[in-house]
Amino acid sequence: MPEGSWTIRAARPDDGGFIGEMLVEAVNWPPERNLSPDRIFSAPELAHYVTGWPRQGDLGVVAEASERPVGAAWLRFFPATDPGYGFVGADVPELAIGVAAPWRGRGVGRALLQAIADQARSAGIEQISLSVGRRNYAHRLYLDEGYKIVDSSDDESDTMIKEL
Repeated sequence: MPEGSWTIRAARPDDGGFIGEMLVEAVNWPPERNLSPDRIFSAPELAHYVTGWPRQGDLGVVAEASERPVGAAWLRFFPATDPGYGFVGADVPELAIGVAAPWRGRGVGRALLQAIADQARSAGIEQISLSVGRRNYAHRLYLDEGYKIVDSSDDESDTMIKEL
């Protein structure tokens, strides 16, 4: 495989550890934040994005380069009693995505977004939600990929929905 190329495959049950690593990447996107994995996984409002991977209804994709995972995007449904940051309803799964630092800016994130949207469509899902910081470099990417801002009431982040 040429340097800089990757493939995308469906996430498997044994990808839980890597998906957890990508949650750490996603949480620590601002340069000033450097939360440890222990701190992230001990915070229920963060850990519930990966705890028990895969749960019934979870979908995911993993980007690999030279047979090593370099990024992941996954969808999880949350109940109203335990919502995610981008919660819009129990029938709309929330997207989480992370790309390893050396692979950012190479199109991996966009490819993951497109692959998870395709997987969701195939599963009969009609919408995907997410929450993203306005300063996050991915904010523009989500807009470019068809996500629409539906809630800007938070001082620092937007909730977005993509219609499939």
